[in-house]
Amino acid sequence: MEGIKIIKRPRLKKPYLIVAWPGMGEVAFKAVSYLIDQLKAEEFASILPEDFFYLTGSVVQNGLLSTPELPQSKFYYWKNKSGKNDLIIFLSNAQPDLARAESYSKQIIQVAKSFKVDTVVSFASMPQAIDHTQDSSVWFAATSTELSNNLKKSNLNSLTEGQISGMNGLFLGIVKREGFKGFCLLGEIPLYTIQIENPRASAAVLKALSKTLDIKIDFSGLLNQTHTMEGEINKLLDYLKLGSQVAGPIGEEDIEKIKKSLSQLTRLPLSVKDRIEQLFVLAKTDISKATELKIELDKWNVYKEYEDRFLDLFKKTGEKNN
Repeated sequence: MEGIKIIKRPRLKKPYLIVAWPGMGEVAFKAVSYLIDQLKAEEFASILPEDFFYLTGSVVQNGLLSTPELPQSKFYYWKNKSGKNDLIIFLSNAQPDLARAESYSKQIIQVAKSFKVDTVVSFASMPQAIDHTQDSSVWFAATSTELSNNLKKSNLNSLTEGQISGMNGLFLGIVKREGFKGFCLLGEIPLYTIQIENPRASAAVLKALSKTLDIKIDFSGLLNQTHTMEGEINKLLDYLKLGSQVAGPIGEEDIEKIKKSLSQLTRLPLSVKDRIEQLFVLAKTDISKATELKIELDKWNVYKEYEDRFLDLFKKTGEKNN
């Protein structure tokens, strides 16, 4: 297959395809990474990255500068010993330039078709006005009414309207056009922690998957990560609310303050930083990309950090026109 590096070709029985890319709370990426580890899934193919990713800078480690590796997009497989559906698992550690999403998706689709995949599953996050210690409810969006009705039997919440951004949502729309069935499981995360990994939400969507596909998974590792992460968030919230004696749930005004503080006190996921840098590079030669860039900066509440660079794009455009 053109553009695909094949390591081996396993014999699989009616496999489902599970896909994931980084995103808010790293819900999808962490869930699928954990799934691969727990199932001991084996790599069998990868997408050649040169057509879909490009370098945006160099890295410095121990005082030495070097160029980083291009992002990886790999296929894994797992054979279900219970005799039910096997799994193909696709995981990428970065989102491609969405202008190339169609051709990138076709690479995944050709692998799926070669194994006669029928159903595709993705994961995503759903920011909500909840506390970080609350259980993460799971929502779903499906490609058909029949599939939606089946998922409702698992006591999942149906997402009746809205948008699932990035490849975790877009890919399902693309494969639906190709005749695949599919659904996305969305784990709730607090509005004020979208920039922090959320293993609680990752565990929630994996539990929903294991129940839906009847797969046994040990969640203890993710739950341990949840306790550690909650402890760190509690420390951060204590710092942010220092001096406040207000008890009870966090209000909307508090959430906005915390979101702004978190944008300064926490690091963006590496995949998001890379995406922002890619958009800056594109916007230098095509100013229409500035709109997409602004949406990305606002989504992660980091516009203020990039404001000067963003406005410089328009200054340079004006200079060229003079």
